[in-house]
Amino acid sequence: MQGLAMDLRMLSRELSLYLEHQVRVGFFGSGVGLSLILGFSVAYACYYLSSIAKKPQLVTGAESFSRFLENHCPVVTETYYPTVWCWESRGQTLLRPFITSKPSVQYRNELIKTADGGQISLDWFDNCNSKCYMDATTRPTILLLPGLTGTSKESYILHMIHLSEELGYRCVVFNNRGMAGENLLTPRTYCCANTEDLETVIQHVNSLYPSAPFLAAGVSMGGHRHMFVKQIDMDHVMKAKSIREFDKRFTSVMFGYPTIDDYYTDASPNRRLKSVGIPVLCLNSVDDVFSPSHAIPVETARQNPNVALVLTSYGGHIGFLEGIWPRQSTYMDRVFKQFVQAMVEHGHELSSM
Repeated sequence: MQGLAMDLRMLSRELSLYLEHQVRVGFFGSGVGLSLILGFSVAYACYYLSSIAKKPQLVTGAESFSRFLENHCPVVTETYYPTVWCWESRGQTLLRPFITSKPSVQYRNELIKTADGGQISLDWFDNCNSKCYMDATTRPTILLLPGLTGTSKESYILHMIHLSEELGYRCVVFNNRGMAGENLLTPRTYCCANTEDLETVIQHVNSLYPSAPFLAAGVSMGGHRHMFVKQIDMDHVMKAKSIREFDKRFTSVMFGYPTIDDYYTDASPNRRLKSVGIPVLCLNSVDDVFSPSHAIPVETARQNPNVALVLTSYGGHIGFLEGIWPRQSTYMDRVFKQFVQAMVEHGHELSSM
């Protein structure tokens, strides 16, 4: 409470000075106008600092993992201040792609074949100018997994690469089948429950740099219609009015699930969290419209010493905007940078705990 009162006093003083020097003569320049503006501003600041800006909830299955994060990834214990004029879930979700900048990244593309005759597009950022890891064979590699319909051109992916470049790391972006302008060679795309393509990519990347530290970061979770018309009624699919209807008519059918509920059960992280054997940090906002609080497997996470959940009160779906004009960085960016650096430089501490 002492910190809150101090924040309010500082904010009130700054607002008063701003209004005194910037507001023009007239109603807004009168004593009544200034009082109304100042009163509203202070009231809004009180509400924001008491109800919106909060520390995230840190859920871990082991005290050792919690201490590790507190020491080497302190951002997960600090107060998250959502953008003051855009803290609501839908605003954060919808505005992020338009507000955040898109750093320039030069990729090297690689196409790899799959066992079923398909192909996967990988976009590499080799970071050949890395001063921290000049030996390419031991340069840390970060595998980046874009969200649903996402590619290597998404702003959040570009920001992760920019941050990795600062740390001296190499990045490779896994573009799902049919994405990033690549044609589908087989009548198959991807779904949340199928990891065969991801396993293929992991084996391929690890075979290229077996001596390099290897980490992965995934965000959230098109196609080409002519490949599916023989096995799926695409006209029926395109009339879907919700994600559930699309999954029922397309995804569950393509991957052979008897019902949509069977697909959702198989895709749920609840079944897999118990078997996670390496350190995993998951960031989720409890106001995420696609991954709401009741769907977050908190109790399951508490049963695995390798899993940690960071749950913010606000942030929307991969929004996490912060600052007055959040173009250069988000809370998610800071969590990503601190955690991958912590694992590369101090990950050995977890194995000894």
